Amino acid sequence: MDDRPRISSPSPYATFSRGDWAALRADTPMTLNDADLERLSSVDDPIDMDEVEQIYLPISRLLAFYVAARHQLFRATQRFLGHSETRVPYIVAVAGSVAVGKSTTARVLRALLARWPNMPKVDLVTTDGFLLPNAVLARDGLMGRKGFPESYDVQSLLRFVSDIKAGKGRLTAPVYSHLVYDVVPGERMTIETPDIVILEGLNVLQTGERPKNGRVTPFVSDFIDFGIYLDADEPMLRRWYVERFLRLRETAFRDPKSYFRKYAQVSKQEALAAAETLWSEINLPNLRENIRPTRPRADLILKKGESHRIEEVRLRKI
Repeated sequence: MDDRPRISSPSPYATFSRGDWAALRADTPMTLNDADLERLSSVDDPIDMDEVEQIYLPISRLLAFYVAARHQLFRATQRFLGHSETRVPYIVAVAGSVAVGKSTTARVLRALLARWPNMPKVDLVTTDGFLLPNAVLARDGLMGRKGFPESYDVQSLLRFVSDIKAGKGRLTAPVYSHLVYDVVPGERMTIETPDIVILEGLNVLQTGERPKNGRVTPFVSDFIDFGIYLDADEPMLRRWYVERFLRLRETAFRDPKSYFRKYAQVSKQEALAAAETLWSEINLPNLRENIRPTRPRADLILKKGESHRIEEVRLRKI
């Protein structure tokens, strides 16, 4: 019998249990209350104070160190160059599958970061606004690929993140309505001289093949300072998606303006079948082909368990 100790394969990540990660909160103060959490969470992605204390406060503390280090590097560069320029925003990306809880994570992080002692200005932008309008997707036969990389106005998104990193003071981004399932014509959100921008979306960590003709082709992920990937097993994601679809059938889908209002008018069994089809034909292929392959690019991977609680944290080693 071989009694030699087994050597685990090397990993670029340090892995933490929930308890070990929670201990890294140290003295980071809690700045949110129950009313804040009720406003920030969603019906399909519940979050409680324990989750904030054990998972999100350590993340906030870690980001405080990272942002401070970036500022020191910026000042060192300015000293080297012999001139002073406006500091550029720090971009935090939140990526992951449909129904994994990206929106709640992004909102909670924004609230925590904006309440640091120095009160930084934190903006949250979702890449949904950069989806091509439904009319364009329908014209090009892409409605069944909505959420896939080809369904986005990639050039506009690249210009937006490039302008953020160029330090442009006032920028606007398109607005997306989940009710009408489309970009809102003529509506824009404004961000102005933020310290931190949280960019939330399915494919924000994605890259692609470089062209062979030598042309420079940037990707959105090239502009990200810190990437977070929300992870969960496929059966959980499928269940959460279907459960969310059925809840929306009883609520938002009943709005006459809802793109999905037809599912509020059919039987529960028919709605269930539609949700399963949308998951298996659109969302699951997108997860496997485009979203999950970006997970190794993340600096922080948050693995969720059955109850939406984050059970494991993996932090990229520096």
